[in-house]
Amino acid sequence: MGIGAGLILIAVGAVLAWAVNVDTSGFNVNTVGYILLVVGIIGVVLSMIFWSSWAGPGYFAGGRRRRTTVVEDDV
Repeated sequence: MGIGAGLILIAVGAVLAWAVNVDTSGFNVNTVGYILLVVGIIGVVLSMIFWSSWAGPGYFAGGRRRRTTVVEDDV
């Protein structure tokens, strides 16, 4: 799940949790909204954590890494 999908889940969850007032039998729409909201927040947080651990875009363009050359001798 990416940041975009997480934001969509957060938006749908917020609408279901706070803007929909429906009486249903079998399941609670507000509870489904809260579940989607929490899953979306967790997805966005995990995406940000993994994005920073993989360095994101522009990491290799800065020239901060040294290039190494490995020369193997034939024996």
